[in-house]
Amino acid sequence: MFVRAVRFTDVSAERMEALLARIEESDGPPPGIPSTGLTILTDAAQGTAVVLQQFATAEDMEAGARAFEAMDASDTPGTRVSVDMCEVALELSVDR
Repeated sequence: MFVRAVRFTDVSAERMEALLARIEESDGPPPGIPSTGLTILTDAAQGTAVVLQQFATAEDMEAGARAFEAMDASDTPGTRVSVDMCEVALELSVDR
């Protein structure tokens, strides 16, 4: 599995609420984005968000990255400050 991790600053509660509503109403990822999963982490006190986009292959991640980079900035939760494209080395869940 591969994950594209994008960090945003200047994230407002209103913009995040609108983005989450749009995502929840959708039937899946936007066209051209072969994502298999999405996790959004927010820190309202700092006005930051980290978006983790999951992909099956490195090629899918790169295709998704091209589509995301072409997006209008108003379609993002804030100001993009970093992007990391990673292969998942370990994923661990503990049921308690």
